[in-house]
This record gives sequence, structure tokens and C-alpha cells, in this order.
Amino acid sequence: MFSFKEMPSSASALFSAYASVAASTMLVRSISNELIPQELRSYLSSAIRHLFTPLSSSDLTLVVDEFSGMTRNQIFDAADLYLRTKLPPSTSRLRVSKLPRQKSIAVAIDKGELVLDEFETFRLKWRLVHTEPKNNHSGEKRHFELTFNKKFKDRVLESYLPYVLFRANLIKQEDRVIKLYNRECPYDETEDGGGRGCGGIWGSINLEHPATFETLAMEPEMKRAIIEDLDRFIRRKDFYKKVGKAWKRGYLLYGPPGTGKSSLIAAMANYLKFDVYDLDLTSIYSNSELRRTLLSTSNRSILVIEDIDCSVDLQNRQYDDGFEASNTKLTLSGLLNFIDGLWSSCGDERIIVFTTNHKDRLDPALLRPGRMDMHINMSYCTTNGFKTLASNYLGIRGNDHDLCGEIEGLIDSTEVTPAEVAEELMKSDKADVALEGLVNFLKRKKAESLERKEEVKNNNGEGQEQEQEQAQEQEAIDLPKLKRVKLNHMIAMKLARNSRTRVSRGRLRRRF
Repeated sequence: MFSFKEMPSSASALFSAYASVAASTMLVRSISNELIPQELRSYLSSAIRHLFTPLSSSDLTLVVDEFSGMTRNQIFDAADLYLRTKLPPSTSRLRVSKLPRQKSIAVAIDKGELVLDEFETFRLKWRLVHTEPKNNHSGEKRHFELTFNKKFKDRVLESYLPYVLFRANLIKQEDRVIKLYNRECPYDETEDGGGRGCGGIWGSINLEHPATFETLAMEPEMKRAIIEDLDRFIRRKDFYKKVGKAWKRGYLLYGPPGTGKSSLIAAMANYLKFDVYDLDLTSIYSNSELRRTLLSTSNRSILVIEDIDCSVDLQNRQYDDGFEASNTKLTLSGLLNFIDGLWSSCGDERIIVFTTNHKDRLDPALLRPGRMDMHINMSYCTTNGFKTLASNYLGIRGNDHDLCGEIEGLIDSTEVTPAEVAEELMKSDKADVALEGLVNFLKRKKAESLERKEEVKNNNGEGQEQEQEQAQEQEAIDLPKLKRVKLNHMIAMKLARNSRTRVSRGRLRRRF
């Protein structure tokens, strides 16, 4: 029979047993943390949860791979962003990052974690799964598993997933960080975007270039034309689809070094909020590698191919001198097929920018519309460009300084690049000193230019005199020959007349 007197001893034994079990559990956990790697513990935990989770024949699981073929899966990237806003308090493992331009700390789920979501009247389960590489040449693969009741399949495909894409786009725009991608970049600052996967084809850093259209040393008319062209391209998605053209745009920036081609590209990226992919064609060894590399870029991006005239086998075929033969299989036709062939439709809202210092060296096949749609001449510095630079570096507006008029006159008569003008303006924080130094620099530049022109003129004059002397010498050499030819001609004419006279006399004798 139960007795209240026995309760204290029973409770004491119960508490003692609980304390012993708790201590043992803590000891086991401490030992496991010390001996078993975190990755293995996470994998075992996920496997055990999956083993004891009752399977329901009414559930359907959608697998969302990180890549679809050679291109990134937009649904995977969208889910990665969207689920950051749905993390439950019970989540045991998270990934945390903070980029320099981000407004807040980014928190994301780690592999094996489960996230529950609700949409309208039904619930869904998301799980991030990592697959270890099969060999050293392949990278780790990731995919999401989305599980829900089968009867909501149509609503998930038609409503829920488009909603996830929409929400992810809003999140991305709120905390947008423009990335600069390169195949030689040693690391990624984030796992999102085109830098991850594909065997590490692209590495990225933040694009910190502050250039804007307001700070560019260009003619205002040219700036407006470029901005209007970009705006028209962005808003004409339906138009490109209607006329059957890939939604892309090509620009050619040509001109001497130091005229602001790279700054213009940065200004375009900052204006559109597009990532930039910097591609060096000399590192591409075949057409297939080029396709694989370009397909790994993301939408809403700018692909930059600098110094296209220096790329092997891509120069104007009329100017073969000065280019070394290439031992690669990358060809002009391979590049053209991607930017204007069937492969050009693999991706939307993309801009391709080519740069060159020598437009005349490019093959005409590259220059036509559809490949390089807009040609932008990055010329030497003008008076308007100087005004912009003076405002940027010294805070001078218009012609507020006495030396501005003289500088503008020198710039109009001298070939000087915006980079050279900017370098002189940076030499002093005092406007008087900086502008005086710029005046002296422009005068030296103009004097050197006049000396070169005079030297060329003198060389041309000497060349003409030498040609005249050679012509006179040749004429003197050929004069006796001409006289002989003339004399022989006169003798021949006289013989012909005598011959004709004899023939006529013979005919008269026969007739009469």
C-alpha cells in the first residue's frame, strides 16, 4: 500500500537518477563534440531525423538543384534568399555573413536544416541537402527538397514558387551589392550568384568603383544617349520577345588609353545595379570552354571583354601582321555564335561590352548591329570633360577660376586624355596650385605635339626631295634610250613610206 512517508525517498531517488542521466548525457555530448567532426554529427542527426520521420504516401517532394545543366537554377537562388526570412527559433545551425556594403548581417540555413513555411491554407517543408564530391575534380553539389501534400501540387507550381521568386527579388534589391567576377579571382565573398559552382569558374569581390554618369568626363549629349539606350533596353523585355530577338545588348567602347572606358563600364553597372563579369579571352582555350564559361554567368549582368583587338584569332583578318599565331581552338566564329547565334538566347537581360584602342583592327563581322549595337567613341578630353573633372576634384563650378578660360583653350588645341588631366588636378588640394600645374602641363604637351608635327613635316619634305632627285636621275639615265627609240621610230616611218611607194608603183605597172 502506498504511503506518503515513502514519497521523499522516492523523489530523492528520482532526482538522483535524473541528475546521473543528465551528467552522463553531458559527458557523452562533450566527448562526441571532441571526437566527432561537426559535419559528421550534422549528417548523422539529419539521417536519424529522416529515419524516424513517418513517411506519408500523400506527400510529394520537389528537388530544386543548384544548377540546371550548365546554368544556375533561379528557383534555388530565390529559395536561398527567401528562407532567410523564415528561420524558426528552433534552428540549431546557421550560416552568418556580412559584406562591406550590406546593411545588416545575412543569416542563412546550413545543410541538413529543416525550415517550415505556410502559404495560404497549407504547410510546406524545406530542407537543404549537400552531396559530397565524387572526386577531386568535381565540386560539392547542393539542392533543396520541398515537401508538401500532393493535392497542393498545382498551387505550389503556379502560385507558391512564383511568390518565392518575387519575394527573393525584393530582398535582393533591398540589400543589393554589385559584384565583380573574374575567372582568376581566388575567393568568393558570398556563396550566392554565379561565382559558386561550375568547378569554381568565377570568383568575386565587391565592385567598389564609385563612378557614376554624373562624374564621367564625357560630353553631356553622349551621356544622355547612353542612359536613354540603357533605359530603353531594360524596359523592352516584351518587345524583344515579340520580335524574336534575344534580350541582350552589345556596346563597343573604343579610343586611346586613359579616356575612361573602364569608368564608363563601372558607371553603367552602378546605374543598372548589374554584376560585372570580367572575361579575359586569352585564358579560354576552346569554343566549348567559352560556352561553358559564359553560360555560368547570371542574368542582369554586364560581360566585359577588354582589348578585343588583342585577342588571338579575333582581330581583323585584313591585318594579320603583328599578331602571333595561337595554339588554342578559340575562334572568331565560336565567339560570334555565342553573342549572336543560337547560344545567345541562353540568358536574359544581359549586356556585353567590348573595349579596344584600335577599332580598325576588328573584324567587320564583330562590328555589325546585333553584336556591337552601339559604338561609343571615348575621345580625348574636351572643355565639358574638364569642367566635370574640375568640379569632381577641386569643387570648381563652370568658369569660377581665372585660369579656366586659358585651360579650355589649351585643351581644345591639345590631345590630352581625361586621365592625364585628372592626374594633374590631384597633385594639390589648392585650386590655384593645381590649375597652374595643369596649365604648364598642357603647354608642354602642346609644344611636344608641335615638335612632333614639325619633325614629321621635315621628314616628309626630305622624302619628297629624295623622290624628286631619284626621278631626275632615272630620267637622265633613260634619256639616251628615249633618243634611240625616237631615232629608230623615224627610220621605221621612212622605210614604211618607201615600201608603200614601191608597192604603188608595182601596181601601176601591172594595171597599165
